[in-house]
Amino acid sequence: MNANQPSLACLGAPPAFAEKLHVGRPNIGDRERLLARIGGILDRRWLSNNGECVREFEQRMCAVLGVKHCIPVCNATIGLEVAIRALGMKGEVIVPSFTFIATAHALQWQEITPVFCDIDPATHNLDPARIEALITPRTSGIIGVHVWGRPCAIEPLAEIAKAHSLHLMFDAAHAFGCSHGGKMIGNFGEAEVFSFHATKFLNTFEGGAIATNNDNLAERIRLMINFGFKGEDNVIYIGTNGKMHEASGAMGLTSLESMDEFIAVNRAHHHDYARTFDGIPGIALMRFDEKERSNFQYVITEVDQAAFGLHRDELHRVLRAENVLVRRYFFPGSHKQQPYSAYYPNAGLLLPQTERVCGRVLSFPNGTAVTAGDIARVGDIVRAAHEHAPAVRRALQSN
Repeated sequence: MNANQPSLACLGAPPAFAEKLHVGRPNIGDRERLLARIGGILDRRWLSNNGECVREFEQRMCAVLGVKHCIPVCNATIGLEVAIRALGMKGEVIVPSFTFIATAHALQWQEITPVFCDIDPATHNLDPARIEALITPRTSGIIGVHVWGRPCAIEPLAEIAKAHSLHLMFDAAHAFGCSHGGKMIGNFGEAEVFSFHATKFLNTFEGGAIATNNDNLAERIRLMINFGFKGEDNVIYIGTNGKMHEASGAMGLTSLESMDEFIAVNRAHHHDYARTFDGIPGIALMRFDEKERSNFQYVITEVDQAAFGLHRDELHRVLRAENVLVRRYFFPGSHKQQPYSAYYPNAGLLLPQTERVCGRVLSFPNGTAVTAGDIARVGDIVRAAHEHAPAVRRALQSN
């Protein structure tokens, strides 16, 4: 190992990073403006129930997305559950297995069967060519997931849904601030659900939103997230407590004010990663279509073991030993998590691309907590792991 390369911690050297470099470390925005908003909330003594910050956050989101309704909720999982119920989905719903487990759970929680469909290996999104074979008389809908903020094959999915009279909605947890065909995500299907969890590029501490251009659907959603109340004492619909509270609304407004800055930082980092990974065999960085708007939040690579010299899981261990907390999204796939692996033990036979991608993907740190220097050092570690793969493998096997 030459003097220009870092010593690898798995070979007995100290880790390259003294402090952990995380995937999904939160973006904060203007701290003073946030604290001023929190102070205003305390002064008004209006902490929840559609207060001033949440109302303004909704208005601002609608303006950014160009949608009629973008209803704040306490988190995206509740958002998915409410949207699914408001649409009247039942029976079976087709979804990818290559997604965060909440997409499947939002269905199963309501005793709706998630039917896992394979993905397009080039996009990591639902493969429309695989959907029609899964449609049965019990199928009521399709949920596409805009994985990494890269839009699904929206038009083919819409054509299939229309041809079979199915509901179509999208899990847009990754895709706030992204566009498709020049139109912002939030305008497609019957509804789209965003996540504003702390790990997302734009966060409300914890939260989400349901976007729709359907007035009747929006009215049902508003009833459902507030126990079904219409007015002070009149419950007209079954509901739950899905409201966003005021502190989250304040954080959302503060995040929106810094949204362009967050995106600019993410975009610059993405280009830095592209340069630092360039020429490393077996490391393929997923790119974004820069003719469209993107939040550039996710730095996703596929690791080709034959070319790189190590399996993705071995590189994962190397980087974590160096305090680079990369993630194996969405490992091992929803179909291999409980309860689905018990229900469908052979599902993997119908999901070859999902299983392949689940074994190759690594997500790298991004956001305002990461610097260009951090990215260069991460690249050095990856390059050294490739160049000394046999010694690295022996060290990993001995630990």
